[in-house]
Amino acid sequence: MSEHNISGKQISGKQISGKKVAFLLTDGVEQVELTSPWNAVKEAGGVPTLVSPKSGKLQGYNGTEKGETFAVEVTAAEADAADFHALVIPGGVVNADHLRVDKDAQAFTRAFFEQHKPVASICHGPWLLIDAGVVSGRNVTSYHTLQTDLKNAGAIWTDEQVVVDQGLVTSRSPRDLPAFNAKLVEEIAEGEHAGQTA
Repeated sequence: MSEHNISGKQISGKQISGKKVAFLLTDGVEQVELTSPWNAVKEAGGVPTLVSPKSGKLQGYNGTEKGETFAVEVTAAEADAADFHALVIPGGVVNADHLRVDKDAQAFTRAFFEQHKPVASICHGPWLLIDAGVVSGRNVTSYHTLQTDLKNAGAIWTDEQVVVDQGLVTSRSPRDLPAFNAKLVEEIAEGEHAGQTA
């Protein structure tokens, strides 16, 4: 039996117990933008899975310094959005620049929008959303250098720590991770959103 506080919100137990969350990335990912949301998903009871266009190990970065490596669990070509409840796209300039031109990464991302599932992307991650063709008319934020690209793709860009639009969660930088993680878990808990569409 879960405990509830006076407002009726659950204060113990797992918010997203058993929900599968795909993390889509490649070499050059900003490490904390992978590990921080990954841990937030796990702590809330979710099941994170690392998806990438390539198999094997990925190289994380802390800014311009090499960080840890991370094992790919399933390739983007093999992954099926129907098997997941939500998608997270971390940033990192090199990671995002390679992901955005990958056809499998684009198709995998677009499928989450077609299935009305939550998608969260931080920093340079929203570059992929442009190439997946899913940002037109949507409220977003990102690392500030992406704002012109996003506006040119039809997005409504604002400089806020986290922007939520019908299941689409975006943030600007690692400084925003606490707000990003909280909204990510909240949107996964809410499930599908009719307005989250390609």
